Amino acid sequence: MATERTKTEPPKTETIGFGFEPSKTAYHFVVTIPRGQDGSVEVSEHFVYGEDYEDAAARARLSDEVPSFPIRPPQPKVVVSLHQWRYVADDVRTEFNRTLRTAGYKPSAWKIGPNCLSAHLGKELTLLLWAVEDIDPSLIPNAVANWSGLAPEERWWLYTTINAATGHVTEGRGRGWRQAIGIAFRDNPVTPRYFSQNGAAPSAKPSINGSGGRNGTKANGTGHNGTKNGKGQKTSDDDPDRQLSLLVLDELPTTVGPPPEELETNA
Repeated sequence: MATERTKTEPPKTETIGFGFEPSKTAYHFVVTIPRGQDGSVEVSEHFVYGEDYEDAAARARLSDEVPSFPIRPPQPKVVVSLHQWRYVADDVRTEFNRTLRTAGYKPSAWKIGPNCLSAHLGKELTLLLWAVEDIDPSLIPNAVANWSGLAPEERWWLYTTINAATGHVTEGRGRGWRQAIGIAFRDNPVTPRYFSQNGAAPSAKPSINGSGGRNGTKANGTGHNGTKNGKGQKTSDDDPDRQLSLLVLDELPTTVGPPPEELETNA
């Protein structure tokens, strides 16, 4: 008598939160979400897991092996209000879970308290929150659409570039490339250009407020001219801030590889 074969899926890689594998690396990011209706959401960079960093640093000093990354206290990278977080949380979760499933990792969901992320996903999220930290909440759907349209490698490149100069949670806020990425993401429909570079057409995707449209198009239907900045003021392509934001996008490499393994040593 023939026995019926059962089809089994390969086991998912064991991870914590969004793709963090402590068995492979202690380096990760943490998103801390407060309980209640108010408060702030913080993203921080972590270099140890499951132990105090001072104990880890002492152990590293006694070891003959050179650590692959610096052992430091957790580094806050960005803080946004819970109100701002709610504009991006669902889209980010969907985007990250799509990436995790494709790579054979289990999906995850946001919870109250600390949420671990792999370093790569943590950098992608930090980039998005840098872009929305100082813009009008009504323009956040624009930023989410533009962020979604970039390839992960492009997000890593932008994170590395911004972090090198203005990655400090408070001292870097509103300065240089960190300011420019907010202007670029809120105004410029970058997605079609970079999807084209990667050999794929933009796909239809509902915006965070439920309206349809292609990735990278304006959620409010506005184009380059007559857009509004984070203060609701009209801007034009002659505006110095917009010129800087366009420079940021033009600096994106046309071909990108895997992210560098080394960590930035931003203070």
